[in-house]
Amino acid sequence: MRGWPVAGFFLVIDGAVDRNDRRMSESTPSSRDRTAAPTLGAALRVWMKVGLLSFGGPAGQISLMHRELVERRNWVGDRRFLHALNYCMFLPGPEAQQLAIYLGWLLHRVWGGLLAGLCFVLPGALLIWAIAMVYVYFGDVPALGAVFEGLRPAVVAIVIGALIRLGRKSLHHPLLWALAGLAFVALFFGGLPFPLIILGAGVIGLTAGRWLPGVFLRKEQAGGTDSGRSEQAVIDDGVSAIIARPTAQGTAVAVLLWGAVWLAPVAAAWLLLGGGHVLTQEGFFFSKVSLVTFGGAYAVLPYVAQQAVETHGWLTAAEMMDGLALAETTPGPLILVLQFVGFLGGWSQPGAWPPVVTATAGAVLTSWVIFACGYLFIFAGAPWFEHSRDNRLLMTGLAAVTAAVVGVILNLAVWFGWHTFVPEPGRVDGVALGLAAVCFLLLQWRKWDILPVIALAAVVGLARWAVVAAVG
Repeated sequence: MRGWPVAGFFLVIDGAVDRNDRRMSESTPSSRDRTAAPTLGAALRVWMKVGLLSFGGPAGQISLMHRELVERRNWVGDRRFLHALNYCMFLPGPEAQQLAIYLGWLLHRVWGGLLAGLCFVLPGALLIWAIAMVYVYFGDVPALGAVFEGLRPAVVAIVIGALIRLGRKSLHHPLLWALAGLAFVALFFGGLPFPLIILGAGVIGLTAGRWLPGVFLRKEQAGGTDSGRSEQAVIDDGVSAIIARPTAQGTAVAVLLWGAVWLAPVAAAWLLLGGGHVLTQEGFFFSKVSLVTFGGAYAVLPYVAQQAVETHGWLTAAEMMDGLALAETTPGPLILVLQFVGFLGGWSQPGAWPPVVTATAGAVLTSWVIFACGYLFIFAGAPWFEHSRDNRLLMTGLAAVTAAVVGVILNLAVWFGWHTFVPEPGRVDGVALGLAAVCFLLLQWRKWDILPVIALAAVVGLARWAVVAAVG
């Protein structure tokens, strides 16, 4: 089963939000012609859609959120979206999930952030749990895996579209193009750590921005407003009073509260089961991992693989590779591969419980400690970051980071496209290449929604498998 194309399914829901299901936003000095703010229920339906269709790693997930919240619905302005993204890029953990929490918090405060983060992770987590059950009981299911073989080219098309849109909006000066190119070269050819590249871009922006602010800031940025939309976004640069100015006391309360939420299951496992139980060991181990996942899942997977396979014996190296393939072809962050590790750890060392019970508990505990810390980072830190938007020097640093992010997304697009179109050395998958081109044209030229494009790609993948199976 090593390297199997992991199977799965995804639910399709209609994320379109009727304007009658929206409420008017708070009155602000710039509320003229502002898009009506969505209700929490309307936003919940969109977050469910994002969670169910968040294929393709962080680049695909971020592009999906930009398309749904910025382009289609005008709920968040471009600059506010990029400002939030820049903050999440500096945090450990899955930046796309943290971005969802941040944007949900901007729209509906704590409840919005809670639901956005949960909807972003839950579909992929449930799917990985279900497929892990199939994995340990039945093994490979090629027909279902074929569906995700079809989805990969569609994901490449989505990522390339996001790359083009972000590049047009953020690379407005030749030096920013050069910075994006340097970031790509440093990642793709130099193999430099992702955090180092982001930090370096920020330092360049902060330093050069003192003498060359026009390189990093557009004219409308210097004036402090979003531009380019006849109808103002619900959350744009004209909306600032809705974010209360943070205090040290409020931040301390947020840190204590969300820190307790994050670590409570680990403490419960330790008190009830003891330090030697597999659930306690997984809780402590993955809590530590959640704080060092700078640069995405690939930066931390070698360490996790070494510890989980060689030190703890939770799974084999082949099973670790199967888990990575599973996470790459299901919705949600790639770091969900750690849930697969937690599941197999509980399965292989069940203790006094039935294996399926310990395995499920291990999967839940692992996902909890990996993703719950994102709420701590956002609810404690985002209010401070929001009130830094008037700092022009900081904005030049963030503009440089955004340019570097374009190079990062290009790196991810090339990596993902290479593995999709060249599955084996020397063999180009023409069907996948053609399907990606069709999906790109449908999205960019015909302006199709992502839902029918994803459905089309899944049908093509299944039909291709059926033809090969019939011929062979």
